[in-house]
Amino acid sequence: MQHVLRISRKIDYGLRAMIYLASIPPGSVVPFREIAKQMMVPEDFLAKILKTLVDEALVKSTRGPHGGYALARPAAEVSFLEVIEAVEGPIAINVCLDGDDPCKKAEFCTMVDVWRTGQEKMLEVYRETKLASLALKPDGAGQVGFVQLAAAQEQKAQAQR
Repeated sequence: MQHVLRISRKIDYGLRAMIYLASIPPGSVVPFREIAKQMMVPEDFLAKILKTLVDEALVKSTRGPHGGYALARPAAEVSFLEVIEAVEGPIAINVCLDGDDPCKKAEFCTMVDVWRTGQEKMLEVYRETKLASLALKPDGAGQVGFVQLAAAQEQKAQAQR
């Protein structure tokens, strides 16, 4: 089934990586393979996304045997929207709202205001949502990531059976 207005894997994986980085202690760096493992993201794809996030100054990288990645700014200052636009570019839910290719029918089209209102509300939510509010809480062993969350959910389900 085709899903309209679907968020790309690139955006999803970029957000997962950034949420993971928001979840680690400030000053820590994490190897990309650890981010990929913990957030269930393919390594090759994540490496490319992290490079883009570094280029966009949302992530900083440290080389060397103890190197890795960290947020370039505090998680409370980085919005969901910034991450989305860093990995995919500006959001336009319809061509009539795309500044690069303005629609010649926009002046008389009855849908333009609906598209514009929908896009503004969506962007408002993304702009106001900061990574700090999405950070994962460490488990009992101090680990964070989808791997731990999935394991905890499975244990809970088994205990209920």
